Amino acid sequence: MNALALWTIGPGEVELGPAEPGPPQPGQAQARALVSGISRGTESLVFHGQVPPSERERMRCPLQEGEFPYPVKYGYAMVAVVEAGPPELIGRRVFGLHPHQSLFNAPAERLAPVPDAVTSERAALAPQMETALNALWDAGLGAGERVAVVGGGVIGLLTAYLAARTSEVVLIDVNPARRPVAEALGLPFALPGEAQGERRTVFHASATAAGLNLALQLCAFEGQVVELSWFGDKPAAVDLGGAFHSQRLTIRASQVGAVAPSHRADWTYNRRLAEALALCADPRLDVLVRAETPFADLPARMGAILADPDTLCHLIRYS
Repeated sequence: MNALALWTIGPGEVELGPAEPGPPQPGQAQARALVSGISRGTESLVFHGQVPPSERERMRCPLQEGEFPYPVKYGYAMVAVVEAGPPELIGRRVFGLHPHQSLFNAPAERLAPVPDAVTSERAALAPQMETALNALWDAGLGAGERVAVVGGGVIGLLTAYLAARTSEVVLIDVNPARRPVAEALGLPFALPGEAQGERRTVFHASATAAGLNLALQLCAFEGQVVELSWFGDKPAAVDLGGAFHSQRLTIRASQVGAVAPSHRADWTYNRRLAEALALCADPRLDVLVRAETPFADLPARMGAILADPDTLCHLIRYS
């Protein structure tokens, strides 16, 4: 079958290795990859070996192979077509939390059908869309709120995109190249020094101490910062001597590994993923998935992709 998988084998080093899945077992489906997405933030930490020892078990992907730091087969934004397994899935496009691999077996229950209205490229945004949706639930946003999002990567852009359906939102980033991307999604954009006014809720997604401290500065009295960044093993100096104490602010962690408490009783993981996929139907989201690299070229290109500050959801193309 000549299947290949991407392995991170050392600091800043990846390679393609053989991965012959064999016939699917009962309860499994075999799927051939179409595209997968590279999540610049998380995958950069994995690529550089910056997953803290305390988090190595908690941060495993469901279908990951190997152990942090190396060697490890990592990734969680796979779109594929089912070739064998349950009859109702054969020939269908599916999304799965599987590492970058050209042909693979996975539990059928972990593969979510991609809606017809969603392109394969946009379906690769599902895990980030799921993260953004969960963040809004964690924040408990009310209609008409004034909201800021600090950090214009994919997570920040999608969080702002969803929040803008009911709230007044501004996206803030240090990179002016994010302005046309934000505007393509209908979002006002500001550089850090341009942000005006206070917000009850500020989402932080820059994974920098400067971004987190800016988020605190933008909060209104008794406001909240919803922290979406994963810093890995990088310490962050948080300015608790400024507005945090006198303004009675809250920093709330939002992490997609658990459904937000407000929705946990009614929303299973599978239901949340299906909703995230459905939300990817908007053609405006194509602005987030315009860059791609052939799978065979990835070992030579991975470092540059992750280092490029303009990287959003970079796609891997398998054929």
